[in-house]
Amino acid sequence: MDINFELYKVFYYAGKHLNFSEAANHLYITQSAVSQSIKQLEAKLHIQLFMRHTKKIRLTPEGESLFKYVEQAFFAIKSGERTLQAIQNLQHGEVRIAASDTICKYYLLPYLKEFHQKYPHIKIHITNRPSPVCMELLNNGVVDISVVNMLNHEAGSSLNIHPFKRIQDVFIAGKAFESLKGEKLSLKSLAGYPFLLLEKNSTTRRFLDDFLKKYEITLSPEVELDSIDLLIEFTKIGLGISYVMEDTIKDALENQDLFILELEEAVPQRQVAILTHRQIPTPLSAQRFIELLGISY
Repeated sequence: MDINFELYKVFYYAGKHLNFSEAANHLYITQSAVSQSIKQLEAKLHIQLFMRHTKKIRLTPEGESLFKYVEQAFFAIKSGERTLQAIQNLQHGEVRIAASDTICKYYLLPYLKEFHQKYPHIKIHITNRPSPVCMELLNNGVVDISVVNMLNHEAGSSLNIHPFKRIQDVFIAGKAFESLKGEKLSLKSLAGYPFLLLEKNSTTRRFLDDFLKKYEITLSPEVELDSIDLLIEFTKIGLGISYVMEDTIKDALENQDLFILELEEAVPQRQVAILTHRQIPTPLSAQRFIELLGISY
C-alpha cells in the first residue's frame, strides 16, 4: 500500500491533539488542508479514522489502533533526529543513563568524570532506580543506557546485553561477631544468626534468595533496608550479619570495622551489564560512553 508519509503526519498531529485547528497550527497549513488530507487517507485505507461532532473530533476504534503504530513511528523518527544531532562532533547533546545508587557510587563515578572531561558539552542525565526499574525505563525509551545487576533471565528479547564487570557477593559481620572470624561456616549454620538484608525487590536480595533455595534455606531478616550504605553501617554496629557486594566494603575491611565470613559453599559471581535497546538506535553520545567503559559497540 503506497501512501504518502505526509498524510500520516497530518493524521498523527490530528490524532494527538484531537483538533484539526491545532494540528493545522502545528503543521503550518490550513484547517481545510488537514481535513482534506484525513479524507484522502481514509479513502486510501477504506476506513473511517475520525468521528466528527460539530467542532469536536475523536478517533474511531480503527483510528486508535492505527494511531498507536503511527505514534511509534514518529518516536523512532525523533530518536533518529537526536542521533543526527549528536553526530555534530558531540558539541551538544545528552546521554541518559539509568543505574542504581550502588552501581553509580562504586562502579560508574570514575567513568562519568572522564566522560565529562572529554565531552564537556554533553549533558549527563542520571536516573537512580533499582535494576528492574532501570530495565523498564530502557524498554520504554526513557533512557539510552541502563547499567544493572543482571539475573540471567531478566533482560528479555528487546534489550542488548553488554557484560561490564563480574562482581562477588560476600557475607559480612562486625566486631560483635568476632568469634566467627576465621571459622569455616556452612550456610545452614549461618542461617541461625540474625540477618540484615536488602529489600526483597532488589536484585541482590533475589540473587541471594535464589542461591539459598538450592540448599533449602530461607532467611527471615531482622531488618530489611533499601540502602546498601545503611546496611553496612548497621552491620558495623553489630545488629546482625549481612550480604553485600565485596566492592562496597573495601574501606570497612581495611579499617577492620567488618570482616568477611568464610563459607564451606562458594557464593557464585554475578554480572553488572550495560543494556541498550535493540529497536531504538543508541545515540552517538551514549555509544561513546559505552566505549569509555571498555566495551566495543
